[in-house]
Amino acid sequence: MVTAALDAGVPAAWVAADEAYGNSSVFRAGLREHEIGYVLAVSRSHLVPIDGGKTRIRADQIAADLPASAWQRRSAGAGSKGPRFYDWAWLDDVCTDADPDDGGRHSLLIRRNITTGELAFYRCWTPRPATLAQLVRVAGIRWSIEESFQAAKSQVGLDQHQVRRWDSWHRFTTLALAALAVLAICAADAAENPADTGLIKLTVNEVRRLINVCIIRTINDLAHRLHWSGWRRRHQARARRAHHTRRLNLELQP
Repeated sequence: MVTAALDAGVPAAWVAADEAYGNSSVFRAGLREHEIGYVLAVSRSHLVPIDGGKTRIRADQIAADLPASAWQRRSAGAGSKGPRFYDWAWLDDVCTDADPDDGGRHSLLIRRNITTGELAFYRCWTPRPATLAQLVRVAGIRWSIEESFQAAKSQVGLDQHQVRRWDSWHRFTTLALAALAVLAICAADAAENPADTGLIKLTVNEVRRLINVCIIRTINDLAHRLHWSGWRRRHQARARRAHHTRRLNLELQP
C-alpha cells in the first residue's frame, strides 16, 4: 500500500506504524529503499543491533541501563486533555541493521509515561539528519489517526457492517467515511468562528448529536435541546481547563 501510494504521487516524508510493522525487517527495508523516514513502534523484546550488528540487545534492557540524564520531557502533541507530555530518550546511531551503507541514520527512540512509567520503543531511520523534536512529532502522529478511527466507529458505525462480499464492504465503508467527513467539515467550519469562549469548540460528537435531535428526529422543544448542548460544551470546557492545569503541573515536576 505504501508503494502504491508513492507510485501514485502521494507526497510522504515519514511513515509511523505500530509493532506489527515495526518488528518487520522487510517492511523497514522497503521504506529505506524509497528513502522514506520512519518512526515504527517495536516490542519491548525487540532485539536492537549495536556495534555494527555484531551485538543485539533487548529494547527494554537498553532502557533499563539508561541514566536519568538521558531522558527529556517533551510533548507528543495536543490531546483532548492538553499537551501529551512524555519522557523521551534517543539513542542516535544505535540501530544499524545489516546495511550500514544505506546512507541514512538509524536510531532507537524510547518513550516513558510520566505517570505510570510505561515504556514504548521505536525503531527510527531518516535519510538525512533529524532532530529529536521531529521524531517525537512523528511518533505522536499515530494518536490522531487512532482517534479518527475511534470517532468513525463510535459516531458513524464504521465497525457495524454485516457484509461478506468485498463490494458490499467497500460501499458501507465509503458511506461511513463520507458521513464522518461531513461531521468533520461542520466541526471545522464552526471552529473558525467560535461564538463563546466559555464553551469548547463544536466536536464531531456534538455535531452528530445536534443533527440527530434537530434534523433526523422531530423535536418540539428545540431551545431545550440547544440549551443542553451548550451545557455539555461548557462543562467540557471546565473539565478541559482542569486537565490542562494538571498536565502542566506534572510537566513542571522533575
